[in-house]
Amino acid sequence: MKLVRTIEEVRAACRAARSRGGRLGLVPTMGALHEGHLSLVRAARAKSDVVAASIFVNPTQFGPSEDFAKYPRSLENDCALLEQEGVELVFAPSVEEMYSKGTVTWVLVDGLSDRLCGRSRPEHFRGVTTVVSKLFHIVQPDLAFFGQKDAAQVAIIRRMVRDLNMPVAIEVCPIVRESDGLALSSRNAYLNPEGRKSALVLYRSLTRVQALFDGGEHDSATLVAAASREFASEAGVRLDYFEIVDPDTLEPAPSITQRVLAAVAAFVGKTRLIDNILLGG
Repeated sequence: MKLVRTIEEVRAACRAARSRGGRLGLVPTMGALHEGHLSLVRAARAKSDVVAASIFVNPTQFGPSEDFAKYPRSLENDCALLEQEGVELVFAPSVEEMYSKGTVTWVLVDGLSDRLCGRSRPEHFRGVTTVVSKLFHIVQPDLAFFGQKDAAQVAIIRRMVRDLNMPVAIEVCPIVRESDGLALSSRNAYLNPEGRKSALVLYRSLTRVQALFDGGEHDSATLVAAASREFASEAGVRLDYFEIVDPDTLEPAPSITQRVLAAVAAFVGKTRLIDNILLGG
């Protein structure tokens, strides 16, 4: 496995990989890897001839009071895990490498970027789409792999790729969960034992909605109200949103007549977590 730090190096390595005629798969990450990330790597390994991963904690997707400074960073351990999974190339640039001084150019998917997490995290998705478009431009992958846990991000990146005619296929992999249902997240490391237990309310709210839907309830307002009630018993958890939306446009779906996304975000203490399920269709 080769670890590269500069755009020039990774471009040269990717050109060499493409010259051999194989398909190049990219797994973009912010590091602090867990089994969820590794499931993306395995999917990439199955569908690509060469797998590259990026490790970059992207400052432009963090708000001024968010956790950029303390976001877990474990490059040595991450590289060891990626090497075990057969990744050929790891791109781990500095902030200065990715954003030259005086950068003023952004990629924004208008409309979608203001929905779900974008409503409570202004400019978050602008940072995501900018860095992902830069990675696509630098690496030029044939396929890129993302997790369903970041469903809004997936919808926005897919729209960006479509609107800008980017020659990359977006592959979405299932959420990986702990045995009790908690979705894997690098931010789970922030949780103390009490918070870890309280965090299960996110998955519990989703399973409650799933059960009601399976029982014939298709009115979104009724389902959202039932999900919101699950949070009343968790004093240390503050609900940011629970919404039922179209998975492609992220627009609210008042009634479930086709496949929809039930998405939740909540603060467990100071730690913000997200989760979702797909209903119908």
